[in-house]
Amino acid sequence: MRILVIEDNSDIAANLGDFLEDRGHTVDFAGDGVTGLHRAVVDDFDAIILDLNLPGMDGLEVCRKLRQDARKQTPVLMLTARDALEQKLAGFESGADDYLVKPFALQEVEARLAVLLRRGRGNAPRVLSVGDLEYNLDTLEVVRGGKQVNLNPTALKILSALMEASPAVVTRQELETRVWGEELPDSDSLRVHIHGLRAAVDKPFGKPLIQTRHGIGYRIADVDAAA
Repeated sequence: MRILVIEDNSDIAANLGDFLEDRGHTVDFAGDGVTGLHRAVVDDFDAIILDLNLPGMDGLEVCRKLRQDARKQTPVLMLTARDALEQKLAGFESGADDYLVKPFALQEVEARLAVLLRRGRGNAPRVLSVGDLEYNLDTLEVVRGGKQVNLNPTALKILSALMEASPAVVTRQELETRVWGEELPDSDSLRVHIHGLRAAVDKPFGKPLIQTRHGIGYRIADVDAAA
């Protein structure tokens, strides 16, 4: 999942980001309502975690503008420190899909986001497919030729980017930004992770899907199917 966290408490935002990224999700952040609304409208996210009390524009107004003005139906999980029924009803009336009171368990946040995604799709799973390779974006399970492939969170992010773009080439810069954001690693890190991804996804199955475009980037494609 690609998730937008709109939260002005840096500790809470960091805890959410670390947990969700360790689970293989991609997380972006906004620290105020105005910035959060802009990101939510301009970019495409699978889900939004939205704090109720925000500087500039509160969560209720952000959600209301997202639904009524921008006509965006991205699932919204609203966070608040208040457990009053009136606040919950106000959140739902503004367009929120679910409501979670602080303090919360990080595992519950991920579980509720998964439920919102299934509900929005009518319970149909989101699966990326290239040839005999499948990646379930909800369960984070990778299967090739009927056999499960175990990948670490960084490899999952790279695989997701390549499969979403397939059969197009994804540049090195695009991959590095997708995986590490603005804190780019040393020049060999991406190459090392691609090597590990190939060892898990391609090597045991004989037919390679991951291809290098020297000086440009990488792509994943079923060459026989594309021919």
